[in-house]
Amino acid sequence: MSSSPVSLPVPAQPYGRPPLRTVQVLGAAGAGSCAHVRSLATGLAARGVRVTVCAPVAAEGEYDFTGAGAQFTPDAVSALRAACAGADVVHAHGLRAGMRAALALSGGGRRVPLVVTWHGGAPEPAGALGRLSRLLERRVARAAAVVLGASTDQVDLARRRGARDARLAAPAVPVPAPVSPAPGGEPAAEAGKTRAELGAVERPLVIAVGSLVARRGYSLLLDAARAWRVLDPLPLLVIAGEGPLRAELARRIEAEGLPVRLLGRRRDADRLLAAADVAVLPSRWEGRSLLAQEALRAGVALVATEVGGVPELVGDAAVLVPYGDPGALAGAVAGLLHDPDRRAALAIAGRAQAATWPSEDDTVAQVLSVYDELMERHRP
Repeated sequence: MSSSPVSLPVPAQPYGRPPLRTVQVLGAAGAGSCAHVRSLATGLAARGVRVTVCAPVAAEGEYDFTGAGAQFTPDAVSALRAACAGADVVHAHGLRAGMRAALALSGGGRRVPLVVTWHGGAPEPAGALGRLSRLLERRVARAAAVVLGASTDQVDLARRRGARDARLAAPAVPVPAPVSPAPGGEPAAEAGKTRAELGAVERPLVIAVGSLVARRGYSLLLDAARAWRVLDPLPLLVIAGEGPLRAELARRIEAEGLPVRLLGRRRDADRLLAAADVAVLPSRWEGRSLLAQEALRAGVALVATEVGGVPELVGDAAVLVPYGDPGALAGAVAGLLHDPDRRAALAIAGRAQAATWPSEDDTVAQVLSVYDELMERHRP
């Protein structure tokens, strides 16, 4: 629910210049990009930057950008054009947002620099859809003054698509409050309650989080869950997320008698994760996976596909398997469920790896330095 903007102290502007005005453009209500923009808006506003977030109304309802100190405007074309016309820097998040921002800036009297953070970059589809995807990537890459890639492969792709300036800028997201274990190594009381609610008191709990779309690899995950039916005790797989594949996945779960529960979209994914024995990321592609970050920070053993920016993100703190191999995925999860010492070692390694990631302050400082650089370039 939206609330009134937070009153934050505004630092004095250097050389008597007015406050920097930025527009943050979101093309969809994806969890990773929305959390990043919410964090960015909070940090920028606290530093005296005037922030407008142009996004779907649903995103404002869930992430409360106004509560972060930003002005919110719906993502209608006319509203986006008006917001961009009054900006010093426009920062779009994702390819769709980048294209919409580029169009909104075209034909304007002032030259307003465009920054685009690529939260996408998955392997391109074949045929006409693939050609359209490559065209969109080229248009956005060439329209941007700076492209910020969340992972090295995104930076490389942006350069191949013609970006004039592409840089690595791993976005940080808010760190959830940790759930501390109770004395004796037993799960915390809250985690035990969560397991009871899910029906996993005396059985292993495996969790996946993310929208129910093809690139998440849930069909392969169900293949792996079918292989787990021989395990004793039988693991329970819970999937938190919503999307167009829900009906198809539900039919498979019922027809094959799989030990899987579809939880729908949840606002307490961090609580679910803290109660799990193993987290699994079966995606066909990921940039800077939100689930991977949250699992390692929470000390939950992670099995993930070795795709996109995942290896760069997790280092040696997770078990990586090839995409498209349900046997490898099933074996890796089963191995961890039967090896508590290995899970404990991964928990330690995960927290150590997470400590190497940039903080929210680091991310805001890097983005603000890009804005300042662009303002110097465009200053008369």
